Amino acid sequence: MVIKQAKIEAEKVKEMGIRDTRKLAETIMVIGNRTIVCQDKGSMWSLSLWHSSNPLQAAIPLLLVQVSLISTVSKLIEFCLKPLGQSTIVSQILGGMVFGPSMLGHQKTIASTLFPLRGTLVIETFATFGIIFFIFSVGVKMEPVTLLRSQPQALVLGLSVFFFTLILPVALATILRNNVPMQTSFADSITLIAGMQSFTSLPVVACLLNELKLINTEIGRLALCASIYCDILGILVSAVVLSITQTKSNNSYPSYLPLLSVIVLTLVIIFIVRPLILRFIHQLPIEKPINEAYIVNFFVLVLVATFVSEFIGQHFVFGPLVLGMIVPDGPPLGTSLTMKIDTFVSGLLYPTYLAVSGLNTNVFLIKFESVWIVGSIIVFSFFVKLGSAMVPATFFCNLPAREALTLGLILNARGIIDIMTFNVLKQGKMLGDEEFSLAVISVIFISATIMPLIKLLYNPWHQYHKIRQNTIQHAKYNSDFRILVCIHHHDNIPTIINLLEVSHASEESHVITIALVLVELAGRTTPLLVSHRAQTRTFESTSSTTGQIVNALRRYEQYNQGCAMVESFTSISSYATMHGDICRLALDKRANIVIMPFHKQWAIDGSVGSIHRPIQNLNINVLNKAPCTVGILIDRGIVTGSTSVIASKRVFNVGVLFFGGADDAEALAYAARMVNHECVRLLVTRYILFGSENSRERKRDTETIDEYLKANAGNERFKYEEQVLRDGVGVAQSIKAMSDCYDLMLVGKYHPESPLFTGLDEWSECLELGIIGDLLASSDFESKASVIVVQQQRLGGPLINRTSQQAAVNDRSERPAKKSQVHDVSFEDNSVKAAHQKPMHHSDDSWSIAINAKNRL
Repeated sequence: MVIKQAKIEAEKVKEMGIRDTRKLAETIMVIGNRTIVCQDKGSMWSLSLWHSSNPLQAAIPLLLVQVSLISTVSKLIEFCLKPLGQSTIVSQILGGMVFGPSMLGHQKTIASTLFPLRGTLVIETFATFGIIFFIFSVGVKMEPVTLLRSQPQALVLGLSVFFFTLILPVALATILRNNVPMQTSFADSITLIAGMQSFTSLPVVACLLNELKLINTEIGRLALCASIYCDILGILVSAVVLSITQTKSNNSYPSYLPLLSVIVLTLVIIFIVRPLILRFIHQLPIEKPINEAYIVNFFVLVLVATFVSEFIGQHFVFGPLVLGMIVPDGPPLGTSLTMKIDTFVSGLLYPTYLAVSGLNTNVFLIKFESVWIVGSIIVFSFFVKLGSAMVPATFFCNLPAREALTLGLILNARGIIDIMTFNVLKQGKMLGDEEFSLAVISVIFISATIMPLIKLLYNPWHQYHKIRQNTIQHAKYNSDFRILVCIHHHDNIPTIINLLEVSHASEESHVITIALVLVELAGRTTPLLVSHRAQTRTFESTSSTTGQIVNALRRYEQYNQGCAMVESFTSISSYATMHGDICRLALDKRANIVIMPFHKQWAIDGSVGSIHRPIQNLNINVLNKAPCTVGILIDRGIVTGSTSVIASKRVFNVGVLFFGGADDAEALAYAARMVNHECVRLLVTRYILFGSENSRERKRDTETIDEYLKANAGNERFKYEEQVLRDGVGVAQSIKAMSDCYDLMLVGKYHPESPLFTGLDEWSECLELGIIGDLLASSDFESKASVIVVQQQRLGGPLINRTSQQAAVNDRSERPAKKSQVHDVSFEDNSVKAAHQKPMHHSDDSWSIAINAKNRL
């Protein structure tokens, strides 16, 4: 019947005598429940507008218009839903539904013009290529073995979630089938939909956690591990179901052949393809990009794996997924492959696949009886998965109820894997149009529900604002000094080693260094926090740079044996979420200060060599959320050559610019510790506004400084001066005059408002450094000194109460006097003492009451 009808249509075309068949619309035939579309096979490109040709009658222009419209509308919807806390998958599916039969496509004119049936095969093929390479990329980024080792308790969680969500909803579907009148096809469909609720996919969970910025939290890591177990079980169940389906549809082959073919394909990829890939990686030149021809060969291999999967009766993404999982993640190969794929595939092809699913969704086909039946199964499955996650999370993983509830919501995430499975079932005639529409709407509903709930219930950063004071200034006398240093590159090492050395490790007060090497996440899905002492395979595979950094820190530890200890870690994560590892490590190790490298790197000639904006955003996140003091290190060591304090025993000049406030007090506390080192010479320069001698803030700052002066009485390496100024011009001139006198300068980030800063904030580039910090970090500030901009720990957001500073300083002043270390503080200008008692009169806009800092040092 179909062939005969097609011949009749072909004869009609000949009789019409149309030479340009691109002017002819498609012929649509509906035979039973099948729709046949006949069109001219040569209509790929239109002639042009000037030949009176409609571009939308040709396949390629039609595809370009469809993809452009879908992408634009999806972005607009995402922009509108973002304030409501919605995920991107909701906007991408809705972007397709807008043009589908559920909305604009319900109008025949719009549907036949923009999304006619003849273009369906083309856009679906286009989107299919996207999902093939997207799944391959997901497989490359997965590193389940290492992640599962770090979270062994996730096994119980994953098994509980999968099996309870598989058994109970299927049981409910069976009860409904036996007690509620419904069509046979619909009854079979609800069983499949119920079974599908047990799937919890790693890519879906990882995407949700990335959007929520929770992937580096304890809950995020636990959810990722549990989803891996669910993924493995889900893949096995899917392979078995598809194999059984193939056997039922074709009885000419034994029932075990489809499943056996899956096993053979998997073994070939693991034991033949993987060794070849590993051999190829070992032959690659170190730290050199991979040849483009090799990348293309891997893409061809992905297409071959896709064809083989389809040929043996499995879904076409099975081969790319397994192939991706056996490719070593990270550099060099994994990173190169994912970098080539992600931009185009994840940015364009992957959203198009979701939008096509929205195009195929028709809400007008849904009946009320179907809504309450499928809705009951979906809601029941949601709460079953929630409960099956909360119980083991509470009793086995020891999570609080609120965090266990958040974990259950995360594991209820829906995404691309669910949509892809629904499409497979629809293409296999196991889901009808009505059931498919209900399934897609359920994905939208659950995704739209859980993301705002998670944001409402869980904020991991609150824990960092509810702890005790953990600063340098408030530390007990002779307690261990715990410093967390973050390192991006081996160029940071010389300055970091000097900083650790002048922090003065002694038998009375040890220096505990927590070194965190920051590696940007590339070619991986899951972030990792690796302990160097564990000597795991992942750590060894990072890079030679990491080994150089760790070895340098070990040498520092050996030099100060018995007084210093170094713990080394590597954080492999994206810069957007890396602050989670830093803050968590600082909290666990009770760090007094976190040292973060500045996002600008200096060249050897003193100019700015490179700028890394993601690092700047990372520093801002750490400043906002750290559970201790934070110091931003502006490293100019490369300009001077970073002579080692350990090797040369040279004098190391440190300067503190004190304007007042808690941050300056913290900088002074750190410098006061440094001056105990025999090589350190310290000069504290206090800037005072003329006429402010009776202000409350000035009196508090005076009390703080006096305590440090008293504690260092007689120490000739501790010097102090005051400068009385009127405005920002004088401050800038004073700082510029002493810029070449120091090896290291310390200054607080925040200062109380004062006319001393007038005009200095107008050209600020880096607000995270404060006004003076930004001035010292400016490329116009010609100096060879490195700078640490200090922000004292914020408790609950505001500055620490200054009244508590007195007790800490008093405790420090009670230490026993040692004749070898305590000397009188050197005041070369007696007028300094008078600064506390009466204002100074002067004739210039900017002048100092003490000897110039350059002459001092």
